[in-house]
Amino acid sequence: MSRLIVISNRVKRPGTGAEQGGLAVALSSALRESRGIWVGWSGETTEKFTGQIAFNEDLGVKTATIDLEEQDVDEYYNGYANKTLWPLFHFRIDLAEYARDFEGGYNRVNERFADTASPLIEPDDVVWVHDYHMIPLGEMLRARGHNNRIGFFLHIPWPPTRLLVSLPHHSKLVETMFAYDVVGFHTEEWLESFRHYAEREMGGTVSGDFITVGDRTIQAVACPIGIDTQEFVAASNSEEAAVMREQVGVSMQGRSLIVGVDRLDYSKGLEERFNGYARLLKDNPECHRNVVLLQIAPPSRGEVESYQEIRATLDSLAGRLNGEYSDVDWTPIRYVNQGYPRDRLAGVYRAARIGLVTPLRDGMNLVAKEYVAAQDPEDPGVLVLSRFAGAALQLKDALLINPYSPEEMADAILKALAMPLDERKRRWRKMMDSVEQQDVIWWRTCFTGRLTGEVLSPAEAETAA
Repeated sequence: MSRLIVISNRVKRPGTGAEQGGLAVALSSALRESRGIWVGWSGETTEKFTGQIAFNEDLGVKTATIDLEEQDVDEYYNGYANKTLWPLFHFRIDLAEYARDFEGGYNRVNERFADTASPLIEPDDVVWVHDYHMIPLGEMLRARGHNNRIGFFLHIPWPPTRLLVSLPHHSKLVETMFAYDVVGFHTEEWLESFRHYAEREMGGTVSGDFITVGDRTIQAVACPIGIDTQEFVAASNSEEAAVMREQVGVSMQGRSLIVGVDRLDYSKGLEERFNGYARLLKDNPECHRNVVLLQIAPPSRGEVESYQEIRATLDSLAGRLNGEYSDVDWTPIRYVNQGYPRDRLAGVYRAARIGLVTPLRDGMNLVAKEYVAAQDPEDPGVLVLSRFAGAALQLKDALLINPYSPEEMADAILKALAMPLDERKRRWRKMMDSVEQQDVIWWRTCFTGRLTGEVLSPAEAETAA
């Protein structure tokens, strides 16, 4: 097995339990098996960038991290990545900010990542670059003489061409992606948007999984990420989960719990979710005192103004709704701005009659899959899911809704509350089959198989035959 070099924006020392995110779960075993290295930003700042690499090893996974300057964080991370690319790629060009300093900082920091990773890459290594923070990194590694197999995976949507062309120097950014050997997306929709741009804006040609622009041909594939299903099922059956489930159950006093778990972000449809729940209470007095919405929303990117605004908006909406409908012994919304360890979160999921996942646009959305995996097979809850989440293409037996419609959301919640056990079990079983079969290990092997050439594309298989 070739050694795997993973490069991503943030690198936390791999651990277990709540400290290990989905990407870490997916990649840690492959890094251990291949004696690989995970390269990225430590999350810390330094007064003057030196390029000094901090090496660590935990549970057999080696990491190599660098500290960035405050200016780097402002321009590359808070700026171009999260004020320019993130809103644009989530179809919010009204929130996208375009500044030369942002773009300059983005390219400068990617050069620094290239300088960091370059001496660590050996000729036979396979390199896997992740997400919108590092789109041009592959080209920069090629400029440093690396002819390795290099892949890139985008964890957020790829926008339609009509939106992407609003980005200054958009063609220059996309051209850098043709330095990779394989480029991956979560869904066929995002992949098709990428193909459309390559054809219309770059004069490229598409043949099966292959896209050719000029003298460069790459594979572009759809490969949806999953969760570590076995681990999450185990977490939902743990003692910690049982304690949390009991705690939540006692506090509900027999009421039905609706749960939402999202990073505090305007793309997650939280404002629309609160409005949909308000519509439920307005139109259905019988739901008063019988349902509770628990919204867990840990803050993120607090330095970015649009994130400060969404937090203020949600604070106001929750307060107004609770003020209008609360009684002395019932509060319709519990709005919590903190996160929970995975096993305790699994307990909350299992206690909830409804999982409410309503992003306005999402590359995948693993909360939907976690909710399904945490359910009691004998008494599962119902997933209400935005049709604009990548996960909706796999979890077709959820109640799929348009999150922009308060009435549609309220109707789906009512249907979920009244759904008979047989139908709940039937829908859950089909979704659980998908979550089990296309888990995070399946996703990793799906992509790395293409990158290493161990898995043939349909066009290659036909040629070989």
